[in-house]
Amino acid sequence: MPKILRIHNRLITGGPVYNVLNLTKFLEPDFETLLVVGEKEHHEQDAGFIAERMGIRPLLVPEMGRAVHPLKDYKAYHKITEIIKWFKPDIVHTHAAKPGAVGRLAAYHMKVPVVVHTYHGHVFHSYFNKAKTQVFLNIERYLAKKSTALIAISPEQKTELSHQYRVAKENKFRIVPLGFELERFMENQEEKRKAFRTEFGLADDEIAIGITGRLVPVKNHDLFLEALAFVLKHTAKKVKAFIIGDGTSCPHIQEKAAALHIPFGRSGEACGDRSLIFTSWRSDMDVVNAGLDIVCLTSFNEGTPVSLIEAQAANKPIVSTNVGGVKDVVKEGTTALLAGIQDKQTFFDHLLTLVNDDEWRAAMGNSSTGFITARFGVKRLASDFRDLYYSLLSGKTQLQRTYPAFPEPLREVPMHHNSV
Repeated sequence: MPKILRIHNRLITGGPVYNVLNLTKFLEPDFETLLVVGEKEHHEQDAGFIAERMGIRPLLVPEMGRAVHPLKDYKAYHKITEIIKWFKPDIVHTHAAKPGAVGRLAAYHMKVPVVVHTYHGHVFHSYFNKAKTQVFLNIERYLAKKSTALIAISPEQKTELSHQYRVAKENKFRIVPLGFELERFMENQEEKRKAFRTEFGLADDEIAIGITGRLVPVKNHDLFLEALAFVLKHTAKKVKAFIIGDGTSCPHIQEKAAALHIPFGRSGEACGDRSLIFTSWRSDMDVVNAGLDIVCLTSFNEGTPVSLIEAQAANKPIVSTNVGGVKDVVKEGTTALLAGIQDKQTFFDHLLTLVNDDEWRAAMGNSSTGFITARFGVKRLASDFRDLYYSLLSGKTQLQRTYPAFPEPLREVPMHHNSV
């Protein structure tokens, strides 16, 4: 059976980790997969429990961190070449920027037959200054030449990467949307809704608005707070908002809320009179989504926003900025209302309309489930990649199995997550 070495930056809560873990699990028995991951940062929510629940034991390369660090990056590259020597993969598939750099270079130099990279997002705008962005873009163009195929997770992303940023020619890209196990978002919704709303003391007629994701600048939580302030000022409805997640921008977001005179509290506090609650990370997003009435996204830049896929699986209407792959995961006007990133007032008006109009809010939510499961189910994901991998392997010379044995320390380290 063909072997896949799958390399991801870190196991943290978010969309890419589900994609990586689902591919690792659901391509069996056609492919044997070894998952290698890097170290998460201290403020990020560990998602190792998800891998554990799925019976996946990833190999940890601690040096493969998110930030650029030449010495650690070189060590990570060396360790991955050693893993390739031992595992002898037919395919190396990297996910996200850092694994895409060190993993693809190692695979290319070790002459792995097929090298694939998935862009779950990109850093070519809204992350760095112009000079630094150009450096990363030049690196990506170089790495693209060493890749057999590049995976975009939406048509919008493919167009952006191939035409706007010219990472590689269009024919090098394949579009494979993400896929998820969405059943838990559809099951026992009434029970889960009651649990969430009881936890936070929400009345039956109180409208719960939520936004989920890392608290970092690119997620643009300022817009969410400004929209919330507008709604609170212009509606007679009872409204409670939830910021689900954590990150480096948390102090700024709380300062912004205070400046907008939005009273806020934190999960575990008495928040009955507060309009906004910071819940930090939650592992029970099926419960959270069941308890919410509207889900928002305000990002400057997105690949495929998983929070919106999960929201639709749970029959929740969406108000979002129209960026990146957002338009590819919703039905505009049917399951979601979208606004241009510079058009704050339209975003405000969309949110206010859904808060005030109970019937439209319910109708939008009820349009979501069938649409989203057909497009983003895990069975479709596995089938797409199974076909792609066999296609890429077809006609390729198989990897010569003449590498030296895997070093003993690398083979025998015990794991919560295996470490090298």
